[in-house]
Amino acid sequence: MSLIDNTILFVKQKLENAEAGHDWFHIERVYKNALLIAQDEVCDIQIVKLGALLHDIADSKFNDGDETVGPKVARAFLESQKASEEIIVDVVNIIENISFKGGNFEKKFNSIELEIVQDADRLDAIGAIGIARTFNYGGFKNRQLYNPEIDPKLNMSKEEYKKSAAPTINHFYEKLLLLKDKMNTKTGKQLAQERHKFMELFLSQFYAEWDGEK
Repeated sequence: MSLIDNTILFVKQKLENAEAGHDWFHIERVYKNALLIAQDEVCDIQIVKLGALLHDIADSKFNDGDETVGPKVARAFLESQKASEEIIVDVVNIIENISFKGGNFEKKFNSIELEIVQDADRLDAIGAIGIARTFNYGGFKNRQLYNPEIDPKLNMSKEEYKKSAAPTINHFYEKLLLLKDKMNTKTGKQLAQERHKFMELFLSQFYAEWDGEK
């Protein structure tokens, strides 16, 4: 089997019992998004595929905040597959630099492949799927749906963002509604527009129902 086929099998096995917003189906959606975006970019498609498949192989949220686990797991797997050091470094760089981390994180690496995979991942964080994933994770962490007395906290540091236990609705303002303007690629920006509008519509309906208006 090919490296990509083996990677798919590895990721499916590794994420078999993962939280629903960060499971194999999340990876599969990001993979499809990445392939779609890559059609309009000059890129190394193998790096895009591997980056998309391995980007959440060990999310720090589920590893006590340790951001080194994912890159280590990905490197060990790719080494077991006899991938070249050049491929491994490119994929590890994607994993280390893809996350939002409060929106104030400065990437230490840049490539068109990272931009594609990052856009693909961010697309899965907004729109209908993004809403579903956000409330699923909020439930997983036993957070309030909404608390009018707790305002969203903007411009958080990476550490503040990682430690936040705010109500789920706050996450829209602290991350999801910001992603439209942080997309890298032309296709990513276009796809983000409609998903952003859907979230705005959802929030409008949510507040109306919360206040007993509809």
